[in-house]
Amino acid sequence: MELPPNRFKRAIRSGTQQIGLWCTLSTAFTAEAVAGAGFDWLLLDTEHSPGDVLTVMAQLQALAGYPDVSAVVRPATNDPVLIKRFLDIGAQTLLIPYVQSADEARAAVAAVRYPPAGIRGVSALTRATQFGRAKEYAASAGDEIALLVQIETQAGLDALKEIAAVDGVDGVFIGPGDLAASLGYIGQLDHPAVVAAVEDAITRIVATGKPAGILTGNPAFADRCIALGTIFTAVGVDAGLLARGADALAKRFQTNA
Repeated sequence: MELPPNRFKRAIRSGTQQIGLWCTLSTAFTAEAVAGAGFDWLLLDTEHSPGDVLTVMAQLQALAGYPDVSAVVRPATNDPVLIKRFLDIGAQTLLIPYVQSADEARAAVAAVRYPPAGIRGVSALTRATQFGRAKEYAASAGDEIALLVQIETQAGLDALKEIAAVDGVDGVFIGPGDLAASLGYIGQLDHPAVVAAVEDAITRIVATGKPAGILTGNPAFADRCIALGTIFTAVGVDAGLLARGADALAKRFQTNA
């Protein structure tokens, strides 16, 4: 049996814009509900959600029926044990949060690679190996695994060029929420200083030749980021869509009651 190709990795390498949606509701049912909406990728979050390895596995199983949408998994932290477990259940693309240095980026790369190039533990009977049926998995997995690193602090911005230069980093993502806090403007994503820092970071990532990514719920700013060069651009969060949609519907009938 052959490994499924990582369409997301190929797309961002070729410079093909990938529009995504953040998934924090942490169930296969909700992931499947948005899978057919037309997004290129869905971020399955376990950093700021109740999600874990088991909920992500169910989400990956649900998304397997939707070949036109790619799954990107965000572990809660840059931890080799968590990374190993997500890879073993079949995640092909990981977004590692809170990377602040080239050494931290190299640690993430080592965690997704088998020895001697890395430290990932070997198991032949995993969902990723199709339970031993994908005989070429160990030799070919590296070709289909994509590693994205998330910069969301001033220290990360300072080390951006060095982080992007790390071999094995396939894309660099800017996290505006934590970045705003790091810059002293917590909760103020629209503050001019935060906007300027994000825009400058995108420009600098593009200059390194690595694909740039962002999450923003502001459509106008998403357009601006795409114009600056983001290649994987998340434009909303499932929980936000549900909450704001519910707010609007309730308000509509409360006003007319």
